[in-house]
Amino acid sequence: MRREPYSLGSFVHVIKRGNRGLAITRDERDRQRFLLSLTHLNDAHTVDNWYRDLDHRTLLSAFERPKSWHKQKKLTEIVCFCLVGNHFHLLLKEINESGISRFMQKLGTSLAKTYNEKYKETGTLFQGAYKSRTINDDVYFRYLSAYIQVKNCFETYPKRKLDYAANFDKMFEWAMRCPYSSLGDFMNVLKRSITDQQFLSEIFTSEEYGVFCRDFISGRATYELSLDSVE
Repeated sequence: MRREPYSLGSFVHVIKRGNRGLAITRDERDRQRFLLSLTHLNDAHTVDNWYRDLDHRTLLSAFERPKSWHKQKKLTEIVCFCLVGNHFHLLLKEINESGISRFMQKLGTSLAKTYNEKYKETGTLFQGAYKSRTINDDVYFRYLSAYIQVKNCFETYPKRKLDYAANFDKMFEWAMRCPYSSLGDFMNVLKRSITDQQFLSEIFTSEEYGVFCRDFISGRATYELSLDSVE
């Protein structure tokens, strides 16, 4: 398990990439399982065959914990996320000692095991350990949230050659309904239990966040995000 010196209360940007740049999900079911993994593996306890217990449910109801399960004890708080083909971004808060490390181990192991069993693969799904950076700057936190759940989501837009700034309204509306980003959760469009919106809501209303993201995407509001330093 990779252990980081995260102090309690730290916010951490995490990136995990597919091995050799290959996709870590291949179809809609893989991507839906990723969302459910974020929800249900964020738990100090382990439920054997947890996915089997949810498999008969609709996706929306699958975010709810079965009554037969124990009460969830979160390892970390998930603030933002985005799944982008061959990698994913998470913005996490350390709420338990080594909670982020334990969560990332459970998540990575589960995703890799499921992928290899489904596709009869034997190699490594991910490119080594996850990369991370602790966020110590409130302004960085704001811009990073927009980078993760807006800009990265825009990169998965079906018509990728569109100019982001010129087509912001259309793309932002689409991104709010894209299930593989947490933007819709913060904007109260999607109703899921994956993320905790408290941290962003203390900074922005949904209307203010839309304006902030527009300025960020257009370049009117700039901040140097040291993404190369995520190690």
